[in-house]
Amino acid sequence: DPVSLPRLSCGSMGGMLALPPGQGPHRVGCTDVMVGHTRQGLFLRLFYPCLPRAGATEPLWIPRPEYCGGLAGAALGRRWCSALLSIAIGSCKVPVSWNEPLKPRSSGYPLIIFSHGLGAFRTLYSSICTELASRGFVVAALEHRDHSAATTYFCTAEAGTEEWIPFQQVPQGQKEFYFRNKQVHQRAQECVRTLRLFQAIAGGRSIPNILPQGWDLSVLKDSLDLTKVAVMGHSFGGVTAVLALVKEPSFRCAVALDAWMFPLENLLYPEVPKPVLFINTEKFQTPESVAKMKRLSCRNSQTRIVTVLGTVHEDQTDFAFLPGKLLSRIFGRRGSLDPHKALAITSRAALAFLQRHLELEEEFGQWDELLEGVGDSVAPAAPFGRSHL
Repeated sequence: DPVSLPRLSCGSMGGMLALPPGQGPHRVGCTDVMVGHTRQGLFLRLFYPCLPRAGATEPLWIPRPEYCGGLAGAALGRRWCSALLSIAIGSCKVPVSWNEPLKPRSSGYPLIIFSHGLGAFRTLYSSICTELASRGFVVAALEHRDHSAATTYFCTAEAGTEEWIPFQQVPQGQKEFYFRNKQVHQRAQECVRTLRLFQAIAGGRSIPNILPQGWDLSVLKDSLDLTKVAVMGHSFGGVTAVLALVKEPSFRCAVALDAWMFPLENLLYPEVPKPVLFINTEKFQTPESVAKMKRLSCRNSQTRIVTVLGTVHEDQTDFAFLPGKLLSRIFGRRGSLDPHKALAITSRAALAFLQRHLELEEEFGQWDELLEGVGDSVAPAAPFGRSHL
C-alpha cells in the first residue's frame, strides 16, 4: 500500500512506538541480567524503582536486530519482514532509565517474576513491567530458553561467543500437547530458578552478571522482600505462572494474562494450591479454557477470573501502543478499547490482587472492585457472546 510508506521513511522512527511511562510514584530503572555460560543459566530484564539522575539513557525496545528476524519468523512466519520491522520499530525506546542505581528500601521490594508468551521475548511487556515497577515492585522479565522465544541467546564461556536459540514450531508428526507440555514445564522451572537466583543474592552470594557493562547484582542484597513473591505472565506465560505455583511454594499467587491453558496436563489442576488472578481479553479464550480456569477457582476461593471488554490478545503486550495502521498491517486487528485504559485496568486489577495476597501496605485496595469484574470495560468471568469489538 504506497499510501502508508511515507510514514516508514519519515526519519523519526523513535516515534513509532509510544510506550507510556509508569504512573506510580517511583522512577523506573532497567537493566539486563545474564547468569551462567550455558543454556541452563538465566537471562532476564529487570525493572526496578531507581534513583533519578540527570542524563539517564533509555534502552531500545527491540534490544538487537536479531530479535526483529526472530519476530518476523515466529509471529508472522515471514522472515522477509525482518528488514521492514527493523525500520519500523528498531529504534523505539522504553521510557525507563537504563542501568541507573536501585532506590534502596529497607523493608525490601516485593518481587514479580514475569513469563512471556509464545514467539515473544523479555522486552515486549515493558509497559506492564514499567507500571508495576513504578508502584514499588522489582520485576524480572524472563527470556525463556525452551525454543518458545522469538529468539534468544546465551554467552558461552569462550570470550565473546554467543549461541542463539531459535524459535521452534511443533515438529511434524508430534502432537502439539506433548511438545508444549514439555516446554511449559521447562518455563516454570526457569521461573523457579529465577527465584533461587534472587534468594542466593539476598543470602549474600556473589553472582556475576556476565553481560558487559552489567549491573552489579549485589545491590539487591538488602532491597528485596522474598517473603512477597508473585509470578505473572501472558498467554503461554500465563499458564507458565499457574504451573510455577505447583512447583514452588514460595510463590504466593499468580497473575495470568489471557492464559493459554492448553499445555497444562489435567492431573495438575487439583494441585494448584494458591490463588490466581486470570485477566482475559474478550476474543482469545475458548469455553474449554475458561472451564479449566473455573476448576482452579473451585479449589481456591480467592482465585478470580475477569475479562477486559473491547480487547484482543495482543492488547496485553506492548504492540498495543504501536500506531494502528502499522500494527494492524503486521498483526491483524486490534481491540476497540484505548490501550492506555486497557493497561490501567490490567495493572490496577493486578495491584489490588497482589496487595491482598502479598499482604502489602499500599493503597492498591482502592481497585478491589476490578477483581469482581465491576467497573467500566470489565466483566466477571468470561462474557461469551458479549463482544464489544
